[in-house]
Amino acid sequence: MSKFDKIRPFYDAEVNNAICSSINHPMMKALMSFAFPEVDENVWKEQLMRTHSIRDFQINFAYQAVKKVLTKSSDGLSTSGFEKLEPNTSYLFISNHRDIILDTSLLNVCLHDFGLVMTASAIGDNLVKKDFLKTLSRLNRNFIVQRGLPPRELLESSKLMSEYIRQLILRENRSVWIAQREGRTKDGNDATHSGVLKMLAMASNEESLIDYFKMLKIVPVSISYEYDPTDALKMPQLMAEANAEKYIKDKNEDFITLLSGIIGQKKHIHIHVGDVLDSELDVIANEFDNQNKQIQAIVQAIDDSILQSYKLWPTNYIAYDLLHKSDKFKAYYTENEKSLFERRLEMRIDENNSQMVESFLLMYANPVVNKMKYENAI
Repeated sequence: MSKFDKIRPFYDAEVNNAICSSINHPMMKALMSFAFPEVDENVWKEQLMRTHSIRDFQINFAYQAVKKVLTKSSDGLSTSGFEKLEPNTSYLFISNHRDIILDTSLLNVCLHDFGLVMTASAIGDNLVKKDFLKTLSRLNRNFIVQRGLPPRELLESSKLMSEYIRQLILRENRSVWIAQREGRTKDGNDATHSGVLKMLAMASNEESLIDYFKMLKIVPVSISYEYDPTDALKMPQLMAEANAEKYIKDKNEDFITLLSGIIGQKKHIHIHVGDVLDSELDVIANEFDNQNKQIQAIVQAIDDSILQSYKLWPTNYIAYDLLHKSDKFKAYYTENEKSLFERRLEMRIDENNSQMVESFLLMYANPVVNKMKYENAI
């Protein structure tokens, strides 16, 4: 038994059995009916039962499903930076995180379209409690991040995940996607958590931190949605945090958020992949000999890349101007776009709750504030 069995995706030899055991599940039927509405059930079942590898499942089924999501719930996906990546090369993509499923799914669609190595992607175990979802995630080359563990078990789990990421990138030539922090960004402030880098560093073995991170080829990724389909769903947690209250999720909250993210309207989406962190790591190595300070400097380098390359949409500028009662950015949107955004705010948020209105606007406005910190970024 491999030490990674608790967290790894399926091996190709396990794929067909997993598919056959799930093929009659109602959620599989719903997924296939969505992705292939014109295809008879017997046809897609027969094709699924002939599938024997994760790559075949991803390209023939998952890829098509994501493309259908884009067609039905967005005005299109644009990209930048992918042309700088090398084919047949594995990278560690550290990404801002807005949507549970789509962030990594859209990145993989882009990687496939550009002829690049697709990722194994981290997913929290809270999202795959249902057996079918766990099977589907493992078919999509997700590996499991164990949440809510006591300190000693958390340390062991982090070490295991760190070793697994090392094996994927350096031994299997498999790219990896991981979020810059645990959980999605709820308030529009994308910030890398140093704990993510400390976890990665656990597998550095004999290499120095800097040398090991160079080997991993860290690529910051910035993804932005014109409309966040889960914006209103994030409000209860933001309200609780604003009032220093403990937030407890409803039983099916993660699943509802997952579905809303997939089918909700997003308008335009943009993904930017930054440059591999390399010369920045040399500078950090020369400036700091303390590992904690090196990690903080790398966190800053990742944040700088993500925030500067974040694509701002009219919704971001509108929210900023509404929040500040200004017309500072009125050149970046039309009156019609402003009316549509105000209508969305009105329909989704209780306008009598000023704290909630402010939080909703901040979610969209904070990327503007963050980008204004960089000279000539806007």
